[in-house]
Amino acid sequence: MTRAWRCAGLRWAGAEPVLLWEGGRGSALPRGKKVAFGVVTGGVRTCVGARGHGCPTRAGVSGRSTGARCEECARLDRAHSVAADTIADDPRPYHVYLAWFGPGMVKVGITAVERGHARLLEQGAVCFSWLGRGPLMAARRAEEVLRAALGVPDRIPYADKRVVRSALPGAGERAAEVTELHARAVALDGWPESLERRPCRTVDHAEVFGLDGLPGVDGVVTELVAGGVVGGAVVAVAGRDLHLATGRGVVVLDTRLMTGWELVAVVAGEEEVLGVPVRELRNG
Repeated sequence: MTRAWRCAGLRWAGAEPVLLWEGGRGSALPRGKKVAFGVVTGGVRTCVGARGHGCPTRAGVSGRSTGARCEECARLDRAHSVAADTIADDPRPYHVYLAWFGPGMVKVGITAVERGHARLLEQGAVCFSWLGRGPLMAARRAEEVLRAALGVPDRIPYADKRVVRSALPGAGERAAEVTELHARAVALDGWPESLERRPCRTVDHAEVFGLDGLPGVDGVVTELVAGGVVGGAVVAVAGRDLHLATGRGVVVLDTRLMTGWELVAVVAGEEEVLGVPVRELRNG
């Protein structure tokens, strides 16, 4: 009998994307690698739990959910999230950053210093620079001040990021937009005294993600389904998105849709098959 595995999501190990599986195994995702799996026939997607603990009821969740959590586990996970602004006593230092995803698509955010670039890689930031460093609450206040003053959001939808990746301007133009916003940011009044301003040093992830010469996107997987199959060659990995060359063109799979399902290896000959719902993009 073919063994089934539950995916624990995609993580970045340094500059390498890795699919993690329950039990501790990992599958590297170098460009050109064939990715091929099927969803167990008759299977049901179940909640992945919260904060490292399994869902006590193993509740079923929607195939379209990127969080793969039931209502109660989602509430618990959010309650212990820095992003939810519910943790005020975290002693770790934090970075404030500017992240660039495409022309006019820049956000301000914060991440623990100890995480390095990981948060930026997870979000699919093509280019970024640190803005400041300091205690959590100072970083949070600065984030709010800068977001309002610069007129930039605290998040960019994944759908918006995907459609521009194959037509990005050159590295110099990307860096110039971040540099201009950085200069405006550090010149603003209202920075918390405990937050140290950081110089502008842009870091570009286009090569790490595989975006140079990236073909346009022909479709996006909207959900996995029981008995469905996904197969293709890795063209690029940006954030949590896999760009796969398939028999239906280049299709993006958000790996967050894989969590909560039991998955199995597919039989030979299905390496470029798509047997799951896909939303076609007319303009690529």
